[in-house]
Amino acid sequence: MVELIPSQDAVMQILKRTGAFREGHFIYPNGKHSPHYFQMPLAFRYYDTARVLAVALSRKFRLEKDISSQLPKVSVISPSSGGIPVAFGVRDALSAEQIYWAEQENGERQFRQYVNQGEVNPCIIVDDIIRSGTAIEETVTLVKSLGARIIGCGAIVRFDSAPEEVEGVPIKSLVDFDARMYESGDDCVECKDGATPETVRY
Repeated sequence: MVELIPSQDAVMQILKRTGAFREGHFIYPNGKHSPHYFQMPLAFRYYDTARVLAVALSRKFRLEKDISSQLPKVSVISPSSGGIPVAFGVRDALSAEQIYWAEQENGERQFRQYVNQGEVNPCIIVDDIIRSGTAIEETVTLVKSLGARIIGCGAIVRFDSAPEEVEGVPIKSLVDFDARMYESGDDCVECKDGATPETVRY
């Protein structure tokens, strides 16, 4: 029997198999240490894998009456370039009418020119991974400034440290991950065990 929405363990197996989830000793650009590293584009480079993940996330949205009742006149929005493959996959699965992605410019999250007030349909915001929730919250502010309503939000992976909802809308995810992040090497268990670190980019 095919699972309509894969279990969290099944999704993690996909991420491990594709190299999108790695275990070891990693140092992030902000100086934090972690035994885990997600690089989600590695899962989305394979069409079949990308489709499985995006369709699974879309099915979580379809279960919400406020979303299913408005299809296809909804907009799927990515907060940044990393979430674009997820946004396209979810848009395709839902047959949503619009798709947008935001970009950072001069420290501000915004759309490209000529996206005007009142043109954006009710929004589903999706990303590949939600670590702190800052990008999601900035995107919520952006779409609200254009007069659009948030009806859904989700990601393939959501860290437990991230918010569970935005604007009263629960954040859907295929994996809720208990990330272990250490502020510095002084706190890091892997450092104390003498594990060789690898410096990574987000």
